Amino acid sequence: MSGDTAPHVVEDFAGVLKLFSDGSVVRGDESVLSPSVERPHGREVPDVQWKDIVYDAAHGLRVRAYVMPAAAGEGGRLPVLVYFHGGGYCIGAPEQPIFHTFCLRAASELPAVVLSVQYRLAPEHRLPTAIEDGAGFLSWLRVQAVLGAGADPWLAESADFGRTFISGSSAGANLAHHVAVRVGSGQLATDPVLVAGYALIDAFFGGVERTAAEANPPANVTVSVEAADQMWRMSLPVAATRDHPVANPFGPDSPSLEKVVLPPALVVASTGDVLCERVLGYAARLKDMGKAVELAEFDGEQHGFSVLQPWSPASDELIRILQRFVHHGAATN
Repeated sequence: MSGDTAPHVVEDFAGVLKLFSDGSVVRGDESVLSPSVERPHGREVPDVQWKDIVYDAAHGLRVRAYVMPAAAGEGGRLPVLVYFHGGGYCIGAPEQPIFHTFCLRAASELPAVVLSVQYRLAPEHRLPTAIEDGAGFLSWLRVQAVLGAGADPWLAESADFGRTFISGSSAGANLAHHVAVRVGSGQLATDPVLVAGYALIDAFFGGVERTAAEANPPANVTVSVEAADQMWRMSLPVAATRDHPVANPFGPDSPSLEKVVLPPALVVASTGDVLCERVLGYAARLKDMGKAVELAEFDGEQHGFSVLQPWSPASDELIRILQRFVHHGAATN
């Protein structure tokens, strides 16, 4: 009699995402993983409007657009901040309160037209699918810019496509890097959209060789080495290692960035993040290549502080740094 061949769980991420041996996936309620987001008294976000727009009907993908009409009316058009959410390429969505709150703040306080992009998730859609979706969104945005008055009314009335910034948190920052590389290498045409900069917040990078922090991780981190490894196992192509070019932009098989015309970068590193050394290394490598890089270090903060603690003093400072970046450019250091 043959053995039991029923599908069994091969990966279980915190009980909300289970991958089975036959490739099937069962998802649960991701809200149990996120802290409640309560706006402190007196910290209202005035007059920000938001709506969802389909940008890829074939795959059912939407972008959540945020705009503060009063800000656009006073000073003309606003810069555009494209934002990719985090979640290890496996979980997360623009409508989740932690990402929604961050985008409300950014739209109000930068101010900017904020476009929070949905992309397909692994393990159902392994990488580089999410990067293809990110590039596809930039192509959709280009069409909107070409259409002019025929574009979505919010974009037609408020967006300054000549000041477009690509950004993201965690895996979304990894995604932002790869989209910026496609733009800078000429693989992705965006004209008349001008990518004026890109901002990586607690970027989710990996590698086979452990950093010092990964080899001896601090306690009580928001993202552990084990969790990061698990996300890469579920999101990278089957059998790929953490030196895959998506995970490790400076890995043995990764294309050189020397000749890529990258826009100015803002790199945000939280020193309490077990992945911090990878983020610092990324900024250092770009600087060594002569790229324009502003490094903003947040002492003692944890991975994802910008969305997990969106009203903290550190998040306030991050918003101020982003404000300067999108309106005045990188303060290279």
